[in-house]
Amino acid sequence: MDVESKVKEILAEQAMLEPEDVTPASKLEDLGIDSLGLVETIFAIEEAFDVNVPFNANEPQASDFDISSVAKIVAGVQHLVNEKTG
Repeated sequence: MDVESKVKEILAEQAMLEPEDVTPASKLEDLGIDSLGLVETIFAIEEAFDVNVPFNANEPQASDFDISSVAKIVAGVQHLVNEKTG
């Protein structure tokens, strides 16, 4: 499964939606994912991809990990996966 599909699956599960309802342009608030849901999503992403997401839950705007949209999250995860695999 590719990174985008897996991230969408994780976000859909967190939002209690179908994966096809999660689009690259979706924002977390559009999906109904609150700050607690975001933290759970980050944990799920870390577990699924065996990466460490550089994310500060108290100051998401100060993070190196862009959570402004699904596409940005996918790009961030892809970057972490690429770094890991060298």
